[in-house]
Amino acid sequence: MSGDDDEPDWSGEDPITGRRVQPVHAIERVAEKTGRDPALLRRWVDAIERKGQAILYGPPGSGKSYLARELARHLVGGGDGFTRQLVLHASTTYEDFVQGYRPLTRSDGTVQWPLVRGRFLQFAEKAYERRGRCVLVLDEMHRADVGRVLGELVHLLEYRGEPMPLAAGDSPFVLPSNVRIIGTMSSTDAARSGGDLVLRRRFAYLRVTPDLEVLRRFHARTGFDVDGLLGVLHRIEQLVRDPDRSLGVSFFLRERLGEEIEDVWRFEVEPMLEALLADRPAEAARLRWDVVRWKILRD
Repeated sequence: MSGDDDEPDWSGEDPITGRRVQPVHAIERVAEKTGRDPALLRRWVDAIERKGQAILYGPPGSGKSYLARELARHLVGGGDGFTRQLVLHASTTYEDFVQGYRPLTRSDGTVQWPLVRGRFLQFAEKAYERRGRCVLVLDEMHRADVGRVLGELVHLLEYRGEPMPLAAGDSPFVLPSNVRIIGTMSSTDAARSGGDLVLRRRFAYLRVTPDLEVLRRFHARTGFDVDGLLGVLHRIEQLVRDPDRSLGVSFFLRERLGEEIEDVWRFEVEPMLEALLADRPAEAARLRWDVVRWKILRD
């Protein structure tokens, strides 16, 4: 999807500089860019505000990461806060995320073990300096051992403003009240985390469904006729028969889809269909571009 002139820096590496007021990013603009119903988005924002943190969960390709970023922009709009994105993975540790003692080799060859702040503490320290909301997007939460990565922060998510000593170091930590967290997680792993009631209690869980009508709403402004595409996607839904393993719509939320649809289908959709229909290769073959082109473009 094409970016806006006011698109924030999502690199996660650049230092947060200045204290400028963030541009207002209305919920109607979020709805326009994501194709989601604005009334539902408002309820999700209310849930994030009420809990302080939420997890967007759904099948691959449902647009969770993009939606999380758009909601983050909405939440910081009009204030002096900021957004930051971190992608979790299997090797992410508590020491990476919160803090811990890390080896440092000195010039004389000896090794020191200084206490090093992790990415979340660095984020929180900057949030202390702001009055507006500061939003951390935790992408791919399911790839990490979330309970271990968060540690005692799980408790602090519910008790903002309450000082608590961390596992390492002597100074107590207080989670700023202006911090909001939006995580993303696959449907399958969200179901697995259902047994972790501590996590369930702290986060609002917002299901991002593979709603095909999102395409119609999104492309109402691009001029791309989605009726043929929707017909093919409905057929794929019937074949897969599992909403948690659906194709998703993020492949097609593109401003210039009319120009890009063939390459998107050949190089992105077909490999996904080969995996989703691995036990039915003949069905996957019937969904190759050369076969479905006339149904999608209807020319």
